[in-house]
Amino acid sequence: MTAAGRNPWLVAIVATLAMSVSYLDRQTLAAIAPTIRAELHISHERFGWLGSAFALAYLVCAPLSGVVVDRFGPRRTLALAVLAWSLVSAAHAAAFSFGALLVLRLLLGAFEAPSFPSTARTIQTTLPARRRSAAMGLLFTGSSFGAMVAAPLAARVAHDHGFRFAFIATAALGLLWLPFWLAFAPDDGATASASPKRADASDTGDMRWLRALAALAGRPAVLRQAVVIVGSAPALLVVLGWYPQMLVEAAGVRREDVGHTLWLPPLVFDVAAVGFGAAASALDPPSQTSSPSHGAHPSHRGLMALAALLTATLALVPWVEGAWPRVALGSLAMAGGGGMYVLGTADMLRRISPGEAAAASGLSAAAQSLVHIAANPVYGAWLDRTHRWGPVLAVGALALPAALIWAATGPRAAPTARALSAHTP
Repeated sequence: MTAAGRNPWLVAIVATLAMSVSYLDRQTLAAIAPTIRAELHISHERFGWLGSAFALAYLVCAPLSGVVVDRFGPRRTLALAVLAWSLVSAAHAAAFSFGALLVLRLLLGAFEAPSFPSTARTIQTTLPARRRSAAMGLLFTGSSFGAMVAAPLAARVAHDHGFRFAFIATAALGLLWLPFWLAFAPDDGATASASPKRADASDTGDMRWLRALAALAGRPAVLRQAVVIVGSAPALLVVLGWYPQMLVEAAGVRREDVGHTLWLPPLVFDVAAVGFGAAASALDPPSQTSSPSHGAHPSHRGLMALAALLTATLALVPWVEGAWPRVALGSLAMAGGGGMYVLGTADMLRRISPGEAAAASGLSAAAQSLVHIAANPVYGAWLDRTHRWGPVLAVGALALPAALIWAATGPRAAPTARALSAHTP
């Protein structure tokens, strides 16, 4: 089947499943964290460093992988990445110490780095412009679907067969996904460079992409997306990475029962991501390249405000009792965070050229990694010393100033076709 003959929404679905596989493998550790911490004698703070190790490798490799994807195409890049990270994920089963887990988390973060740049570029080059916000919403459901499956699957396998088999089971699903990607994903070819401008003739080949990446990182559209990430990622990290331990320690949930409740926040994230993406697409003007706006599109500013308010509900968790009320508030925060991610990413991608989509998405993922690197050990150290979850949950309120900054900044007009072509190598 030729690229032209592929159904673009079918391609988007397969790309979404790639994000599911990615998050399934990375979330397995968090889903069974209480068991792993008990069996390997790992403190909260050391567990936080495991999260930071993954994020550090992701931070370093995501922007670089975005350039690789833009140059060689997402089909081959993502296929090799999924094969590599599935093998590393399965190798977690052989870890018997904190040090071994630390090395494996570094490798997993490095190999998972191409996931979002590859899938975002696929969406950008396959879907028509007016459908990309909705498709981006669908893409973000993949990550939460993977997290939703990871919680009950890993917890059940760990309870029945030991935590080591949980890593093998989740890694196998990535290998099962590979044939579908190779069958349906178009190879949109290599771009000459991810640079917004052609490099000077005096630049060496090794420096050209680095200069291009630095220039892209300073673009207002990318910086605004970084603000959205910094405001929403801390809350999403708490729900996805630390909620299993919070429910066991603060709500009295048994380790084997954690998966019975933690399927809900990712599910709500999915619904919200699709909803916010569809709403943004419906409110977009017929021609996105000709409709002026002051900063963000006015209707998108309203959607971003709603998403930020939902994210901030995480700060209310200490005021409720029991497992399900805490899960419900965490789910609302996930809905808001999903909306912020979708709106911010769609806005960023509409303001840059398609040839820069993967590199810009890699920079967005790198911003998330920076948040995780900084926040994970801080959360862990605080919990080891105080055993109080309130300040950790209060990070949901960071979404409010982030949304205000995003809404108040930005170009005075949406980019025109001429402006986009000027940035294309």
